[in-house]
Amino acid sequence: MGHGKVLSSPEDLFCYSYDGTFLYGAPAVVVRPATTREVAAVLKLASAEGIPVVPRGAGTGLSGGAVPVEGSIVLDLTAMDRILEIDTADMLAVVEPGVVTARLHRAAESAGLFYPPDPSSSNVSTIGGNIAECAGGPRGLKYGVTRDYVLGLEVVLAGGEVVVCGGRTVKNASGYDLTGLFVGSEGTLGVVTRAVLRLIPRPETRQTLRADFKAIEQAAEAITAVLGAGVVPSALEIMDDVTIRCVENYLRIGLPLDVEAILLIEVDGPAAALSEQARLIAALCEEHGAVRVRVAQTKEEEAELWRARKAVSPAVVQVKPTKISEDATVPRSRVPALIRAIKEIARKYRLTIAIFGHAGDGNLHPNLLVDKSDPDEMARAEAAIEEIFKAALALGGTLSGEHGIGLLKAPFLELEYGGPGVATMRKIKETLDPYGILNPGKIFGGS
Repeated sequence: MGHGKVLSSPEDLFCYSYDGTFLYGAPAVVVRPATTREVAAVLKLASAEGIPVVPRGAGTGLSGGAVPVEGSIVLDLTAMDRILEIDTADMLAVVEPGVVTARLHRAAESAGLFYPPDPSSSNVSTIGGNIAECAGGPRGLKYGVTRDYVLGLEVVLAGGEVVVCGGRTVKNASGYDLTGLFVGSEGTLGVVTRAVLRLIPRPETRQTLRADFKAIEQAAEAITAVLGAGVVPSALEIMDDVTIRCVENYLRIGLPLDVEAILLIEVDGPAAALSEQARLIAALCEEHGAVRVRVAQTKEEEAELWRARKAVSPAVVQVKPTKISEDATVPRSRVPALIRAIKEIARKYRLTIAIFGHAGDGNLHPNLLVDKSDPDEMARAEAAIEEIFKAALALGGTLSGEHGIGLLKAPFLELEYGGPGVATMRKIKETLDPYGILNPGKIFGGS
């Protein structure tokens, strides 16, 4: 494999033993391939020897998807980081899995194009990880998620076989949708080594607003009103009072501490239409109880508004050392009901839960702020998480909008899909990975 591509010292192994969760697992070795051929060689050997393989990008996942199992090979794909092509005529990019998401954003925009998926970790996370988890982000409301931009993939299967699926066309009705099967599969079906991604024209301009609400229910109702008026913002984010206090304590940027919620709303498109859209959104927010609406007048003001939202994850850990980040998602009309349910669950279990997220598409991120060294608090947190998931499902929602199932949500998968649904997924897994070496334990649980 070459010098520096195989890591086995205790210090190196520790660096690969965790992801963005509080979970931990020690691998036996880390391999850093640079080519598809090297990935295939590792998987062929691992399959023959029955060694678990855990594919990994930047390790920013929030469901335990990249946490190793004992005796496993961690396959670190960050060395495969080339942007192979930006095709302005066909509006697509061809990239390797280790390309950092924000780097692709910049490359696309420098060519006058736009790659919309923008997870909060975009300055660190990789395209391969985004594909594995079907990452979304604030722009998902208007533009969709990673799945909507993957045209084709090169994937190495468990036995080392290389499969090419999809292609460079927007339309493709040839056979089964293998591309869609691998997107969101969390590295349990194959290892992505190349991706063809759809790009779109770059919006002419953007405008950002912040609306402050005394009651979080008013903010939730304003969301419904804005979308019901026919306006489709490029982003519509919510932060509750717990989140606001954490971010203000972290950044000291003058966020309001006298409100229960703020909405951060972005519209984009032709400059001529944006001022009218912003005016309508501001009026609707005020009609539904906003005490203040601030419209960014400069790029600097816009960046400052988004800085608060981007800082949420590091800010909330000031309350307690352990952050359990969930992403229960419901139809957007049920966002007010889910917020009420989460608030009640927090009171019931005497927990601090920060609520923020992509409220415009129903994707809330209730973050339970706990101390993993406190057994009683962790037991209450586990009970609260189960109730949050049940509440989301009862409202017609799903366990995950963008974080994936991983290890943390695996025990609840059957609540959503039932026994036959999970059994069908297992059959797909067993067909493509008959020896169960690819990211074992993820999605279905077990070791």
